[in-house]
Amino acid sequence: MVEYISELIGFALVVFVLARWLLPVLNKGMKERQEAIGRQLEEAEEAQRRLAAAREDYERMLAEARQEGERLAESAREQGEAIQREMREQAQAEGRRIVEQARQQIQADHQQTLNELQSTVGRLTAGLAERIVDESMKDDARQGRVIDRFLDEIEESSRVGVR
Repeated sequence: MVEYISELIGFALVVFVLARWLLPVLNKGMKERQEAIGRQLEEAEEAQRRLAAAREDYERMLAEARQEGERLAESAREQGEAIQREMREQAQAEGRRIVEQARQQIQADHQQTLNELQSTVGRLTAGLAERIVDESMKDDARQGRVIDRFLDEIEESSRVGVR
């Protein structure tokens, strides 16, 4: 029994030493470890919150960028259509101007041709009158030949002018 008591006292002494000096150190280390783990969990939760907020910001900015892209595409399409309309209107105006210019040129050419024709007819008439006066009007055959030559000359000049 003495052995039993000495073992019991030894055991109690070891428990006392452990409880007095070792257990507080172990408890303190475990408490620090628990606090560190708690802080890490809080930091992880905060990181998750920041990540979720960043993801929301990213998705919002992405949606805004898509809307801006759509708006820019619509604006570009509208500008393209406006440019097409303006170019079409300019082309039509230029076409009308060219047609009017051609019409005026045709009228001027027509008037010039009429003036030249009148001048030619006047010269031919004067020439005929001169021949008639110069020729003796006594002979009807001669008078017929003069008129026939005049008509032949008019026909010839009209053929040359038509070509």
